[in-house]
Amino acid sequence: MAKTKTTYTGENVIDFINSYVENEQKKADSFQLIKLMQKWSGSEPKMWGPTIIGFGNYHYKYASGHEGDAPILGFSPRKPAFSLYVYSDTKRSKLLLAHLGKFKMGKACIYVKKLSDINNSTLQELCLESIKYINEYHECSCRMKQTD
Repeated sequence: MAKTKTTYTGENVIDFINSYVENEQKKADSFQLIKLMQKWSGSEPKMWGPTIIGFGNYHYKYASGHEGDAPILGFSPRKPAFSLYVYSDTKRSKLLLAHLGKFKMGKACIYVKKLSDINNSTLQELCLESIKYINEYHECSCRMKQTD
């Protein structure tokens, strides 16, 4: 079975942003996302894999037997766009996407060029919906930590 690459690394989040992100607007957006996701999740930012900043953690197990740990919320400040790991496939999340703003949807993440392209209130609702979903269906650090 393949080993999961997205694991907690212990690397410093601020050092990562300062060394990895070249664009000043993307750097500012990264620090803003950290502040927002930390507030919404109630968890400190931590590095997962080489480029994902995650908040909290949960354990997943698929029907195939594959299992592992992942951040509850997260993002990666990749060059072409931010990858936002904040989406759970729920009816409410699907409705919220219509109000998010300018983005592209991947299989499990939302791609955004810059933070000003999206509605932060809707992003918050998506994050809280994802925390709620993960709390309901997985063992996670989000229990008793949900914030408004």
